[in-house]
Amino acid sequence: MSLKKTLTIAGSDTSGGAGIQADLKTFQEHGTYGMNALTVIVTMDPNNNWSHGIHPIPVDTVKTQMTTAFSTGIDALKTGMLPTAEIIQAAGEAIAASGIKDVVIDPVMACKGEAEVMFPENVDAMIKYLLPNAKVVTPNLVEAGELSRLGRISTVEEMQAAAEKIHASGAQFVVVKGGKQLKHEKAADLLYDGEKHYLLTATKTDTDYNHGAGCTFAAAITANIANGQSVKDAVLNAKIFVSAAIEHGWKLNQYVGPVMHGAANKFPKTEIEVLEL
Repeated sequence: MSLKKTLTIAGSDTSGGAGIQADLKTFQEHGTYGMNALTVIVTMDPNNNWSHGIHPIPVDTVKTQMTTAFSTGIDALKTGMLPTAEIIQAAGEAIAASGIKDVVIDPVMACKGEAEVMFPENVDAMIKYLLPNAKVVTPNLVEAGELSRLGRISTVEEMQAAAEKIHASGAQFVVVKGGKQLKHEKAADLLYDGEKHYLLTATKTDTDYNHGAGCTFAAAITANIANGQSVKDAVLNAKIFVSAAIEHGWKLNQYVGPVMHGAANKFPKTEIEVLEL
């Protein structure tokens, strides 16, 4: 027996709901063998309203981790939080040199609960070094606005415009995640393949326990592609997976509630509607 090998190049969420913790849990739920290259450690201060501390890993250590992982023969990988332009460049160049084609870029720009884009100076580096390597890129509304240079996005039409601009920067497929800020009655995400736009919708779950949803979604896409699914199927099945995870999210403490990463394998599957726009 052999398993497909999946890699996450991302940060550690000490609370366990997002980052490499979410990625590895999701890889496991999809029957792949997960590995990680750690880029940053994120801590939370319980004495200061759970405020986040960002502790980057030295870039040479990030590079040697990637060398270790790539030597095993990675089938698919994703990136998450890359805290500095130097680390973004190192990751992009290492991915390009590796020859790995099944690459999912989750362009993390802020921690959950932090209102502003955390590293706005890194956007140029993401566009230059990450997007040309991306089979799939999965920005949320804020990230899509930054990567497309369109600013604030709140409608499906604006998601379409952003997706086209991001695609023009090199990503083969663009998935713009709607989230709570989208003006839509359902939980909607947009998939653009360079020719057609597809709107994926599910019933909204009224919950604050959604920490790690974005990481989980991107990791599920990565694992699905590693397991041989087309990008369209990988995204659709990832939305089914993360919708269940959000629906069954739970309270960790008074500050945060993570999604339940294994919910899709324990409970009935969420109905997803796919509409070609």
